[in-house]
Amino acid sequence: MTVVGRSWGGPAPVPGTGRISCDTPHARTAHGYVTTFQETRPNAAAKPVRWAADAVATMREGARLRLDYSAQSLWRVDRLIDEMRRDGAPYAAVERVLRGFGAYAGEVIVRQTGAEWWATGGEHWLRTPDGLLWDPLDEARRCFLGDGSLRLLCREATGAR
Repeated sequence: MTVVGRSWGGPAPVPGTGRISCDTPHARTAHGYVTTFQETRPNAAAKPVRWAADAVATMREGARLRLDYSAQSLWRVDRLIDEMRRDGAPYAAVERVLRGFGAYAGEVIVRQTGAEWWATGGEHWLRTPDGLLWDPLDEARRCFLGDGSLRLLCREATGAR
């Protein structure tokens, strides 16, 4: 698994070059240059949290629907996605909305379980405290295709607490 967030534990990068300064003795070995990283919690949550907040604001302002980050609110989100599909909306037209709904479902899971957002290669997913990985963004896409449910994903990820 690729860890996205790291704090620098080695020599400083040389500004504007993408290279590592190797003026310090611990940065050089017989095999070349070595850097050390200290793993920290990734800052992968920034985008999904923003996407979720945007979805909440859009639903409140446009559809006059209040989403309160509860598992029960995912019933409404599933119904909204189902309505978009039945109305024949093209995927490209609702892609960002689905991303927001998936991020919203992820935030519901985060708040109920203490899960953390992780990311690599532009993909975002959740890791729950039991070590399982969940992809609520993909589940929102699957829901639009008629083969998924954000409510059931949340129920499974939280162990129906």
